[in-house]
Amino acid sequence: MPSKLVPALLLGREGSQGFPGKNIYPVLGKPMMAYPLIAANKSDCVDRVYVSTDSKRIMEIGREHGAEIIERPAELCSPQALGEDAYAHGYGVIRDRLASENAEIEMIVLLFANAPTVDPALIDRGVRVLREHPEYDSATTVSKYNMWSPLRARKIGEDGLLHPFVPFETFGDPATMNCDRDSQGDVYFADMSFSIVRPRCLENLEYGILPQKWMGRKIYPLEQWGGCDIDYEWQIPGVEFWLKKHFETL
Repeated sequence: MPSKLVPALLLGREGSQGFPGKNIYPVLGKPMMAYPLIAANKSDCVDRVYVSTDSKRIMEIGREHGAEIIERPAELCSPQALGEDAYAHGYGVIRDRLASENAEIEMIVLLFANAPTVDPALIDRGVRVLREHPEYDSATTVSKYNMWSPLRARKIGEDGLLHPFVPFETFGDPATMNCDRDSQGDVYFADMSFSIVRPRCLENLEYGILPQKWMGRKIYPLEQWGGCDIDYEWQIPGVEFWLKKHFETL
């Protein structure tokens, strides 16, 4: 009978157009990508840690934190490449490596090199929830950002002016809405800190819902605050605040 393991897989590629070098950018004295690796290593439920990348420096940092390396194909490292395809590739490599050891993947923790807001205790909670609820496809971190309610979203029209991104009627009767950021109820975003998914999600990406199809459809929310993946340098102070608040767990 194959043993069942819970690996963690971190994605991080060489190129970054919006924030060059963000994956190894120094944050409180460590490369940004070190924090999700530290959290995965501190998790009681994670059995192995893997890093999928095309970057020699990211490989070095991964090895420093005990990760096994997956060399990602060039076609999955371009700016146009989708994270879901890179995760599916990494999953396949891990599955095959474990099969050679008479082991298989029970579920897999998916991480991003530019998402340092990872709490190991929350990883463990997510694994427990999925074990208790086999009908769930995945569990993912969410943060409450009422100030970014879709009711507030705008787009610039052909006339150069602002227009609702989503018709107000989508949210109910516009007469009952107001400018209070909480008036539409709590708004949760998958904050991209991490997700824990079952193999079936990565083996059948088309089953999942946009924009993160690797999470499947039945997604359990792991509530936290301040979670995010870094795309711009101005986000760094907020992440440093989060890390200081969680320093003992990291």
